Amino acid sequence: MDAHGPLSDQGLVQLLNRHGERLEDERFSRYAADLDLEALLAMWHDMTVVRAFDKEATSLQRQGELGLWVPSLGQEAAQIGAGHALRESDFVFPSYREHGIALTRGVDLPEILRIFRGLQHGAWDAAEHGFHLYTLVIGAHSLHATGYALAMDRDGLVGTGADSDGAVLCCFGDGATSQGDVNEALTFAAVNNAPIVFMVQNNQFAISEPTTRQSRVPLAQRGSGFGIPAVRYDGNDVVASYAVARWALEHARSGQGPVLIEAFTYRMGAHTTSDDPSKYRSQADESYWAERDPIARLETYLRAQGALTDDAVDAAGVEAKELGRRTREAVKGWERPPAASIFDHVYAEPHATVEAERAWFARYEASFADQGVHA
Repeated sequence: MDAHGPLSDQGLVQLLNRHGERLEDERFSRYAADLDLEALLAMWHDMTVVRAFDKEATSLQRQGELGLWVPSLGQEAAQIGAGHALRESDFVFPSYREHGIALTRGVDLPEILRIFRGLQHGAWDAAEHGFHLYTLVIGAHSLHATGYALAMDRDGLVGTGADSDGAVLCCFGDGATSQGDVNEALTFAAVNNAPIVFMVQNNQFAISEPTTRQSRVPLAQRGSGFGIPAVRYDGNDVVASYAVARWALEHARSGQGPVLIEAFTYRMGAHTTSDDPSKYRSQADESYWAERDPIARLETYLRAQGALTDDAVDAAGVEAKELGRRTREAVKGWERPPAASIFDHVYAEPHATVEAERAWFARYEASFADQGVHA
């Protein structure tokens, strides 16, 4: 790999290497000191479950039950580590691949699939879970996240030292860093000292465009241009993911302003189910990263510590199989919602323009009924 370019793995924060061995880091080890074997087992469980769900969703798309699916295969450690570092008072703005963080925020995973079946924009209560609905427009949510973070600060929910202090975690991929919205969000966050953590999951490809075509330097280096502290870490290391995210969130919650963290990882599958990665990357690269599988390295460590038994693995397999069954039945049982429901959640409060448009649409639908046909 290029020792200085955007795909360099030199200088990454790493606390669990690919051989399943714990490492020390002068700056970040203390942020993972509370991760005992029980906590690591919980992370392994979540990573295993979300991967099984991911595979089930891919199968459903291949069967024609979903219009599209966005796999997170290979990025479980980056997501689960960050998800476990969150507090209830924090709020997450995901893009469209954060299935692991959704799990840690209590979202029922099958509900994610409603948007990919074309039934709803989102099917969970964002306020209840502290997890916003998925955003399909690349990078657009970064501005929304910054605005929400500024509101938290104005509402006195930052820097008080109380457990109620919170921060925003905004997640996006390497491709989004090339979007104007993300750069505007970084500017606004920096000059207003917003309590936000920008988490870049650098999986090395913006669809088929490699990171090397987007940047000449590691993406985290962009932080210094905005006056934002930044850290790069091994995104396939769940311990480092937890430690760095915890540090960044504590920094933001305490009123010290925004942080940019870059999880250097790899998309082991396709960008979406409409993509064929064999067209733009080599089998040798895929094999290289398969040896750095985030779940396998944690499993190796836990087995070496005698913490992960065959019974626990079997139990997780049974749970994953049940989730798959429940997911299939849910997806195939959903009915098409009334077309007018698109007006229901545009604004939190009634809005005159939306109500006028709803009334027009009702008349439009009725006009087809009057002619004896369906809209």
